[in-house]
Amino acid sequence: MLAFHCHPDHDMDRTSLQPYLAASIHVDAGDPDVRATAFHLAGGASSQADVVRACFKFVRDQIAHSADFRRNPVTCRASDVLRHRTGFCYAKSHLLAALLRANGIPAGLCYQRLATGNKEAPYCLHGLNAVWLTDFGWYRIDPRGNKPGIDARFDPPREALAFSLSDPQERDLPGILAEPLPLVVEVLERCASIEEVLAGLPDLAPGPEERQPA
Repeated sequence: MLAFHCHPDHDMDRTSLQPYLAASIHVDAGDPDVRATAFHLAGGASSQADVVRACFKFVRDQIAHSADFRRNPVTCRASDVLRHRTGFCYAKSHLLAALLRANGIPAGLCYQRLATGNKEAPYCLHGLNAVWLTDFGWYRIDPRGNKPGIDARFDPPREALAFSLSDPQERDLPGILAEPLPLVVEVLERCASIEEVLAGLPDLAPGPEERQPA
């Protein structure tokens, strides 16, 4: 699949990209531990792509996916994901965005709506990232963590995401967000255990204009 670009203009100025460089409550790129980790990962890199690759592989491979490893606590803020070394896909995307922003690389959040069963309901949102690459524009990457059947990679300009869409009710949510969706944050901050999150994963049903004909 070819790279996903929300903006065809590869000459976006820094003002347009500023929201994707900013630190915030959940993408807390200014946290000392986040900054130290970001700078460590960027050490020795010879290009922007090298920095992105190092940060992506760190979050993909060194931060446990909470559901895969049945690991608590439930994390949301990037610094907490780093501290506890675990997070759901949404939380891992917060950390990757924070590490990239700490290194001065614009990064945002993207979502897919996916079937949680065997190509059927129920559905839930899946969180991933988009990074602004000077040579390619916006490029989606998925740090949720690989396992048998999932092989997400950083291979611009080609996308190599964790999941492909196959069910008619699955979709890519439009746009690249600077901040997490409120309903995602609400679930992660309300739930005290991974079991609670899994019992009430966030979802956004397609609007009438997005639904596929029967």
